[in-house]
Amino acid sequence: MPLDNRTVRLALCSTVVLAATAACTPEPENRAGDKPATASSCAPGKLATVASGKLTVGTDKPAYAPWFQDDDPANGKGFESAVAYAVAKQLGYEKSQVAWRTVPFNSSFAPGAKKFDFDINQVSISEARKKAVAFSSGYYDVRQAVVALKSSKAAKAKTVADLEGVKLGAQVGTTSLDFINDLVKPDQKPAVYQKNDFAKSALKNGQVDAIVVDLPTAFYITGAEVTDAKVVGQFDNTGGTPEQFGLVLDKESKVTSCVTGAVDSLRKDGTLASLEKKWLSEAVDAPVLK
Repeated sequence: MPLDNRTVRLALCSTVVLAATAACTPEPENRAGDKPATASSCAPGKLATVASGKLTVGTDKPAYAPWFQDDDPANGKGFESAVAYAVAKQLGYEKSQVAWRTVPFNSSFAPGAKKFDFDINQVSISEARKKAVAFSSGYYDVRQAVVALKSSKAAKAKTVADLEGVKLGAQVGTTSLDFINDLVKPDQKPAVYQKNDFAKSALKNGQVDAIVVDLPTAFYITGAEVTDAKVVGQFDNTGGTPEQFGLVLDKESKVTSCVTGAVDSLRKDGTLASLEKKWLSEAVDAPVLK
């Protein structure tokens, strides 16, 4: 049955409206971080990095030994410098393709977009920090330790309870400070410093009885920087799961799984253990403060 002119006009109008509606319907946003990194995105040297063709690595300045040497992260010397380059190689980037960026310790895991692909700076993995940033798997199992001048009353401590009556200090935002507040619970409020350099100066000047740092740093301080100090002891692992340093990444990073895969491979093939032996061999056993 032939259609009259009115019916044809209505059909044409409906078609036009439907086409216009379809053309104006917004496409779903493809936001960074909506999907995890895929296997193809981990192709050697072809990651979605902040600078094309380069791997940008962050760390603080000064860059302390034994994690770095000569305050120069780019020289490949020191445990964390060596780990960074080992991870880079695993991801397909040569040493010349690694760019270092200065990032203050607290800024590395603060909320907000990052200008690095990963940061390596003795940052302990924690649930609280995971709310703001992403982490790789752990590249180093760490213990916290107490350093005191040999003449200080803190130097005679054998237990955690022995530290309750002494003046302790630590760098702000660190698990070292957490151990003081949550485990020792000293009678005096701990002194808090922006950098470990300031904490070491306070120790030298007798402004605090002892400071808390990670164990390798404790051995370096007493062996090379404050030679009239001693490693009093280390804290026991009370949580069941060891404290670990992890590489810090942007919360929305698309390369987190790739970086984690690289760290896992380096642990599995013995590279991390070899680098630890080479650069942290001075951090030997210390008494455990029960």
